[in-house]
Amino acid sequence: MSLPPLVEPAAELSVDEVKRYSRHLIIPDVGMTGQKRLKNAKVLVVGAGGLGSPALLYLAAAGVGTLGIVDFDTVDESNLQRQIIHGVADVGKSKAESARYSIAQVNPYVNVILHTDRLDSSNVMEIFAPYDLIVDGTDNFATRYLVNDAAVLLHKPYVWGSIYRFDGQASVFWADYGPCYRCLYPEPPPPGMVPSCAEGGVLGVLCASIGSIQVNEAIKLITGIGEPLAGRLMIYDALEMTYRSVKVKKDPECAVCGKNPTVTELIDYDAFCGAVSEEAAEAVIGSTITARDLKAMQDRDDNIYLIDVREPNEYEIVSIPGATLIPKGEFLSGAALSDLPQDKQIVLHCKSGARSAEVLAVLKDAGFKDAVHVGGGVLAWVSQIDPSLPTY
Repeated sequence: MSLPPLVEPAAELSVDEVKRYSRHLIIPDVGMTGQKRLKNAKVLVVGAGGLGSPALLYLAAAGVGTLGIVDFDTVDESNLQRQIIHGVADVGKSKAESARYSIAQVNPYVNVILHTDRLDSSNVMEIFAPYDLIVDGTDNFATRYLVNDAAVLLHKPYVWGSIYRFDGQASVFWADYGPCYRCLYPEPPPPGMVPSCAEGGVLGVLCASIGSIQVNEAIKLITGIGEPLAGRLMIYDALEMTYRSVKVKKDPECAVCGKNPTVTELIDYDAFCGAVSEEAAEAVIGSTITARDLKAMQDRDDNIYLIDVREPNEYEIVSIPGATLIPKGEFLSGAALSDLPQDKQIVLHCKSGARSAEVLAVLKDAGFKDAVHVGGGVLAWVSQIDPSLPTY
């Protein structure tokens, strides 16, 4: 569907701005008026990571007058494979600050506003309020539902993107004109069902593919040209190099934007999405040890059986000495249970503790009452026991 321009035009463009944006100005659909709208636009990008990096750079290059950046994190070396707004010299620095510096190198005419607090229900409405449009570059379900619900309550459009391994998705959600994110995904997936990029990986260049689509949609919304992805879900497969579009209808029973909404104010989104299942949360009580506890067990030569529940490719990157690899899926299917030793204490670990908690719940239910898991997983082992090992 065609939508009206989101932003009124600015009064004028300077001579330098005309020179800078000349390739936009000679496109009839954009022209002087469209570029003035971009200059007058205020766009907030949630996350200066994989999707936020290309989005921020291209929004700045396009001449969006005000860019807000929401990110509380710091640059890690593992980010550099895909988060192109940051460089080697930025490792350890604030992502928001690093992004502001890169934007200034691309376009000094852009006003950059930083929001370095973690986005949550207590601050999202205040942060979103001054902006015309939200670009969602987040990588977790709790923040996605938070962004959606705040945008619906504030009657603001937002451009959504998602990436995983070789697959990407993008859409425009604007409840005043079509469906919202909850119309597409009414409920979050069960905890642990969908791995994050930190667990499953992502092809670095996929971020640019989806991030640039998000910027394309933002420009269309701001200037009122073309047909935005409102009411459509774009699905991209980088391995097959295919794009396909799926229609998304507004759900009249939607909890947020339906005829009789049940969510009329922001909720606790971490609790709504859940990092682990209720069973896993119960299982870890009194059954969580530290990396130092595990090292002491090994030094004493305790009668333990250490199991790494990650995937084989993760095990190849780094592993805790003495660990046997049995991926989580083999426990969920029950295939691994019959081969476990009955005369040893089972000790589980994964990358950070979430997957091993889910497996722990399975083992407790199967009768391995003294099984434990390592809180913080292999990351804690590297941090506390052997910093010479790599992390990912």
